[in-house]
Amino acid sequence: MAQGFDIFTIAHGVLALFLIIELGLVAALVDSWYHWSFDEHSFLLFTVIWSLLVVAYLALIPRFAARFFHALAALVLLVITTIFWFAGAIALAVHTPGAGCGGFFSSCGVGIAAVVFAFFIWAIFLALTIFDTLTFLRSRGHNAHVDSTRAGGAKPYPGV
Repeated sequence: MAQGFDIFTIAHGVLALFLIIELGLVAALVDSWYHWSFDEHSFLLFTVIWSLLVVAYLALIPRFAARFFHALAALVLLVITTIFWFAGAIALAVHTPGAGCGGFFSSCGVGIAAVVFAFFIWAIFLALTIFDTLTFLRSRGHNAHVDSTRAGGAKPYPGV
């Protein structure tokens, strides 16, 4: 494997690919209803665009502009995005009828594909959120500096 490609880089790449596919599917759903669209479709379209911006922040900012990256901000963005995807996937799944609807190129088939990709994207965001949360919790409190000025290894408190 090439240097610099860890599991998170691969996950971000797969996520970007799935988001572009989902963008096409959701855009087709929004376009299939000529003068208006369902709220579920509009929310999922917003979620896809929001997620593309979040993935760009998570994948590109630490590499090219590290001083603008903050671990807590990344964690908050991941949590919010995971909630958005769960809500959007459930809403679209409830709104979309099951198998046996329309033809192969119907908006119903596009809706089913959008639901499947939405749950895959949600699962990837959930995994990234869990790993990022564990990393954040493990790194807390490790900024304390050891006081090496004490002579002879004297303990700071007599009873310790």
